[in-house]
Formats: sequence, structure tokens, C-alpha cells
Amino acid sequence: MAQVLYCISPQEVGPTMVGDEHSDPNLMNYLGATKRNMLGNHFWEYYVNDAPRIVLDKLENCGYRVVSMTGVGQTLVWCLHKE
Repeated sequence: MAQVLYCISPQEVGPTMVGDEHSDPNLMNYLGATKRNMLGNHFWEYYVNDAPRIVLDKLENCGYRVVSMTGVGQTLVWCLHKE
């Protein structure tokens, strides 16, 4: 089964958003992610204080590969895929 994951960071040094409320809790635990709800949002998100390069290295060790990357304003977004 294919899986897609995204990482979002407003800057190159972190924090990095790594998932939403429906993300795999085991993967979020492996990444050391914390679940939070920002004031005004009606959803939860997982984030880590690590820089994106650290998060991407951890995800590569789990079998994820970057398939695309883009910048949205000052935010960086990576899409990853795992077979």
C-alpha cells in the first residue's frame, strides 16, 4: 500500500509540521512529534522542533522518499512517498 506524508516548515531551522490528527501515531512517536491545536484552528497537527533536514533523514530511514518540494511564501513543503 502506498503512503503519502508531508512535512511543512515555516523556516529552514524548524519547527516542522509532520502530520495531522489522522497521522500514524507510531510514526509520530518515532519522529518525537507533539500534537497541538492552534488557537482558531478546528484541527490538530503534529510538529517537532527539529529542522526539516533532520525530519527528512528520519523519514528516509523509515523508507519514505521525497517526491516533490515547493515553497509557498516563506513556507517549505515536502511530499514524501512510501511503498
